[in-house]
Amino acid sequence: MKIFAEMLPLLPGLGFLLLVGWQAAAATSAGTHLCSSSPVNESAVCASVESVSQEMVLEVARGQVSPCSLTFGQYACAQSAWLQDLQDDFLISLYSCLTAKPASVMDPQYSILFFSKYDAKKLVAALTAFSQRFSHVPLEWNMIFMNGLWEKMLQVPDIDSPPVLSQWVHEGLQPFLVEPEVFACLHAKNVFCEAFQKIVTALNGIYSDLPVEEQKNLYTGIKYFLIQDGSNQKCYNATDPDLSSTAWFENYLGSFMEHATVGDLQLFGDEPTLQKFARDPVNIQMISNLTLLRETAMYYTSLLTSGPGFPLSSLPDRFVCYLSPSAVSNLSRDDALSLAQRISKNCPLNLTHRGVRRGRSPSSMTTEEPQVASSLVRKFEHFDPSTVRSLGQAAVGLSVSDIENSISDKDLEASIPALGEVRGWSAEQSSAIINKLLSSGYQITNGQSLTKLGSLVAGLNSSTLRSLPPEVILEAIESPEFVQHMVTLPSSLKRIFAEKIYSSVGHPADLVKYVPDPLASYIPKSLLVFGGEKPNIQDLNNKTWTREQAAMFFSDAIKTEPDFSRLSQSVLQGFTCAAANEMKAERFQELAKVMKKKNVKLGGGQLSCLVKVVTLHGIPKDLDSYPKDLLLFLSPSDYAATGSCRQYFANIGKANLDVLQRESSQRNQLLVEALACLNISSTQVNEEDAEILGRLVCDLGGEYIRSSGGNLLKRLSQCDSFLPEQEEAIRSVISSGNTTFGPPVAWSAFTLNELSGLIPVLDHSILQKIPKNTLTLWMKNFAHDSPLSREELATVVEELLPTRHKRADGCPPEMQITKMVLNNELMPIYYSPEQLHTCLRNVSLDNHLPQILTYAFSIQQLAVLKRRLDEAYPDGYPESLLPRLGPLTAFVTSEDISKWKITSADTLADLLKYQPADAQASAIIRRYIDLGNDLNTTALNAIGTRYTCLLNVTDLNKIDPKSLKLASLNLSACSQTTKDILYAKAKRAFSDQHYLPAYYELIEPYLGGAPGVDLKALSKDSVNMKVSTLAQLRRDSLLSLTIPEVQNLLGINIHDLHNWQNQSPIREWVQRQRQSELNKLNVSLTGGTQEGYMNIIRPQF
Repeated sequence: MKIFAEMLPLLPGLGFLLLVGWQAAAATSAGTHLCSSSPVNESAVCASVESVSQEMVLEVARGQVSPCSLTFGQYACAQSAWLQDLQDDFLISLYSCLTAKPASVMDPQYSILFFSKYDAKKLVAALTAFSQRFSHVPLEWNMIFMNGLWEKMLQVPDIDSPPVLSQWVHEGLQPFLVEPEVFACLHAKNVFCEAFQKIVTALNGIYSDLPVEEQKNLYTGIKYFLIQDGSNQKCYNATDPDLSSTAWFENYLGSFMEHATVGDLQLFGDEPTLQKFARDPVNIQMISNLTLLRETAMYYTSLLTSGPGFPLSSLPDRFVCYLSPSAVSNLSRDDALSLAQRISKNCPLNLTHRGVRRGRSPSSMTTEEPQVASSLVRKFEHFDPSTVRSLGQAAVGLSVSDIENSISDKDLEASIPALGEVRGWSAEQSSAIINKLLSSGYQITNGQSLTKLGSLVAGLNSSTLRSLPPEVILEAIESPEFVQHMVTLPSSLKRIFAEKIYSSVGHPADLVKYVPDPLASYIPKSLLVFGGEKPNIQDLNNKTWTREQAAMFFSDAIKTEPDFSRLSQSVLQGFTCAAANEMKAERFQELAKVMKKKNVKLGGGQLSCLVKVVTLHGIPKDLDSYPKDLLLFLSPSDYAATGSCRQYFANIGKANLDVLQRESSQRNQLLVEALACLNISSTQVNEEDAEILGRLVCDLGGEYIRSSGGNLLKRLSQCDSFLPEQEEAIRSVISSGNTTFGPPVAWSAFTLNELSGLIPVLDHSILQKIPKNTLTLWMKNFAHDSPLSREELATVVEELLPTRHKRADGCPPEMQITKMVLNNELMPIYYSPEQLHTCLRNVSLDNHLPQILTYAFSIQQLAVLKRRLDEAYPDGYPESLLPRLGPLTAFVTSEDISKWKITSADTLADLLKYQPADAQASAIIRRYIDLGNDLNTTALNAIGTRYTCLLNVTDLNKIDPKSLKLASLNLSACSQTTKDILYAKAKRAFSDQHYLPAYYELIEPYLGGAPGVDLKALSKDSVNMKVSTLAQLRRDSLLSLTIPEVQNLLGINIHDLHNWQNQSPIREWVQRQRQSELNKLNVSLTGGTQEGYMNIIRPQF
């Protein structure tokens, strides 16, 4: 059936669908005069247009004259046959001609005429070429072009067939589908629900063929259509036979419902209506085959189960993964067991949850999952192996009390295969199971007995794991299933597993081969130096390395693998300047282009070197083929041969600006040049320019933010940090309420989620205006997927804390802290600090501390938790509790620390990983050392890059060079004495590798303590030292170097010396050199000694 042919009288709808975008407040600002309805009276429209001949059009087609020689009206009024001679790239040229001047009131009608005369196949080819050249068309000409394009599309035969429709939507119209305001054309046309339903059905037929972004764009258009008139139930009327179907989701959203948020659904209908829709069999069948956003899936499931008359046995299998605790509270024992089996079968470890924050552990669970499991487990009093097997994943609901008291030792061991398959154990649960297992006689004597533990391996304590022979570990990691369980292990256990492996596998090639990927990043970089041996590229590619690790073998990798495209992103990120020295220019450019294709992320020093080598023989004319971040070190004039300044800054806006220091002259200059390029002479930035600026928006001053109103808010919400004046401006704009988001008092949870990145900027005066139910809904549905830290989320919690009441003698019954409460990440919003203290009196925190400390407790609430621990342990916390303190570490005092028994470096590492203040860290380290513990590799890595400078001379002298060899330290902020001591130890530690290219990468962090004689020797090795490293050298060592020695040390970085010449000690070194010799470097150094003069350098003490 040709549905589009049948719909021509009604069908401005498909045009709308291709005029995608939703921003309700923009509807009145977008000019509907840019749209025109068909049919167009050609005689009337063309009466005032100067006529053209076929020859004039042919001259344009042949390239003999510029396309700009004719007007849009002349093309539109030309004969159809003449237009067929135009080349496929003509639209590109026409667009450039048209956008050079403002649009006229006639252009929308010209658009309809022009595109109506184009052959459909030729037009698709022209649009495809256009979309390959432009990724975005600004609003004005977007609306004009689309006004004619959708009308033309309706005339295409078989437009309702998926292949034809896909060709238009996917290949031809993409640059037009991303503009958020073109829906204003709808004001010039009428669209009816019946026609729109058929449009959705047609687009649903090509849904699976569309990229995700295109799906989202089309969904955004669908959403606007359904809410545009302000009705809460668009296209549904229970009393209208034509609009009474409750299969509404199928009819009007189709597969596009995968992109619907909870907030969207609530815009489509009130809850009773949505519940009708949810329970419609047609909708249930459709959604059972979709992958909804997690919050949407949970909401949909609650719509099904919250009302009466819907038995869980009728719930489709897909939805059992999203049940709420209340939905399962009244089940019988048999029904609970049946449901548990369905959950185990249908909710596997790798269940796709769309919308989950990147970096989230694949085995981490939603708040509801352990609560549902706990509700199911409560139906049982004892747990024999058969029951445990039947519970499957629901066994994660076992409490520590259940484990200790309701499972016999014999049954526990027999249940290990089933328990080892369960994901999401808390540290307390897995520890309780392992401790009970070991105390009852279970022995880990070989790899098989270790792998049998499965996910329970996370319950092993450090001392038990360290006691296992390396052979046991090596045997266990041969099991792919066991390796998969390692992904979610705490870092302390991963570190020990890695130590066991590299302590028994000495050869780098074997180490790379055998170490499991979850442990690869824990291998010390010094053990990854291959020397003269060729590495196995496939083994390297199969592992995920840190940038520092990859630098060890990068040179070996590019020598071994001639086809750079076969190197993984992880290997390529190890790019070093030293390796660049050994490559020919053509090969190097090939390497750089592969880095672009593989989206390799490089650091500032790497990019600085990369750009110097790439431009060594001139600026390439194809800079878009190189890593985008490279442009940060170039200028618009450097890019001129590749594209316009607008293209340059569009790329800059998508680059990683963080490789340039905030407020650096280089970064400030980029913003100045960007504003000039975009002709932004005032402090007002429109949305189109903001889109081009991209991440540069984060550098705009407060005056720009204020003047631009709400245009910048959504982009600002993606910035990592702000200056005080920016924060003040953001608060001012939001408080005004004059933005598309409206005043805070009218915000929904969806609005708050769109601006969640700005929550840390909002002060009490703004947060208190946001409705509390909005804040609560946001905390419940969105907080766990937001990028905000626990501390930042705590600012929201403070607004939701209960109002203080008169202190009661005890904890009210309804406030009792049960296991269900402890498993609820919203626990902080239910208790004021006073209530929390009262209700915790009879609650043991030991088994729940790590879990609840991930919740967004306020500072006052955390202080209550600390106080509760102090009351429970007046003589000091047991060592088993120390690794669990988490954010409470910030509250401990020197007196507290003096009572602790820190007997292992693993405990030290756990205490320091939360980065306490220097005074606390110093007290913790001192306590560890005073108890007679060694500064071994684990301790040094725990002290790491932040706290090394706190060690005194006595401590430093105790460090064994062998331990230092396996550690990663940063001494840049340390005293010269510290640098001197550790350099000598590092030189000894790496002495067996001093002849290898990787030696410089190993010794570089310690060069601040190197004597001049060692630097002179290093200057012979083409190390390409960064000038920032040169500036960190010992003053006397640097002053002892000659100009050729400094030149050899810096290598390709010699030109950076100019920017550092006024900073000590480089300034003093320059002053000691003859100016005539400095001139030979050709890097514009000044201040050297003139012939016949002597500079007197004032000594520094």
